[in-house]
Amino acid sequence: MNLLKKIHKHLNRFKMFLDQSSNYSYAQEGEDRILTRYFGDRKEGFYIDIGAHHPKLYSNTFLFYTRGWHGVNIDAMPGSMNIFKQLRKRDINIEAAISNTKEELTFYTFSDPALNTFSKELAEKRENPSKQHYLIGTKKIITQPLSEILDKVIPAHQKIDFLTIDIEGYDLNALQSLDFSKYSPELILVEVYSENLVEEPIDQFLQSKGYYLYSKAVLTCIYKLKIS
Repeated sequence: MNLLKKIHKHLNRFKMFLDQSSNYSYAQEGEDRILTRYFGDRKEGFYIDIGAHHPKLYSNTFLFYTRGWHGVNIDAMPGSMNIFKQLRKRDINIEAAISNTKEELTFYTFSDPALNTFSKELAEKRENPSKQHYLIGTKKIITQPLSEILDKVIPAHQKIDFLTIDIEGYDLNALQSLDFSKYSPELILVEVYSENLVEEPIDQFLQSKGYYLYSKAVLTCIYKLKIS
């Protein structure tokens, strides 16, 4: 009986620390909470995640997957889709490198896969033994345009609720490879490192496609398609 009383006491203490107003996020900078504010409690939707990295960790899409949404996950890391196929079975999971042209690039892989990049400059900056960030290898990979991949796996004019891109230095290339006449995501999430958006090529490109800055989460800018 004493044991039951102790368990009950600890449970009550635990409940005191639970805040029913708290919101859980899987994303690195709370992007999925901003998206939840925008989409509400919708149980169905479609996303595209470029540079998906991991089914749950730092994911802008996993929260929506748990609600019944589905979509396309793409990552260039060799073997990256094995765990996606286990944990994201409703999704289309593709191992591929995205760019606006077909070319062979060097893919730099790190001890922390979140640091993987096609940019030699970024790779050199990110190698930091004091933080256990080690370059562990390189691999030659042929890039593909995003629209070419989407044409094979989803219907033309598929409604895309949001597109999220995080491919470390090649985000603009990926955007340029999307046929906006076929696929026009309602929202686009992309990292922008410049504090002056006026001079940022990504901002200029998306504005030319009919988007405007809707919200921002530290580095991630969220663009919304203008409704004509």
